[in-house]
Parts: sequence; C-alpha cells; structure tokens
Amino acid sequence: MQINLNGRMKTVAGEINLKNLIEQFCLDTRHVIAQVNGSTIKNPQWKGHWLKTGDSVELIHFVGGG
Repeated sequence: MQINLNGRMKTVAGEINLKNLIEQFCLDTRHVIAQVNGSTIKNPQWKGHWLKTGDSVELIHFVGGG
C-alpha cells in the first residue's frame, strides 16, 4: 500500500493501523502527534485508525531543550 508519510511516498506492507506505523518509524512514541489527511488523531485512537492507500500522514516529534 502507498501512503504519503511526512511528504514522501512510502510503501507499507498490507493493512496497517496508525499505531503500528508510528512504532515502525518513531523510536520514541511518547512525544508524537499524528495527523492523517489533515485531521489530528489522538494517541488513544491510533490502534483503531486503519490507513488506506493514498492517505497523507504527518508525524510530528516534539523535542525539548534549553
């Protein structure tokens, strides 16, 4: 399946939910915000949100510092 992940086309194998996608591409999932097709999907909903071919996914990582 082809999706647009952070502005780049990616091929993912078979059906995948947002939680599994995030776990594949993010080392630390605690500070991630996910948007699918412009809508923010909150962490408790990641597991039940199944991606479809052509979806546009943005994964935003928060980094702290001082």
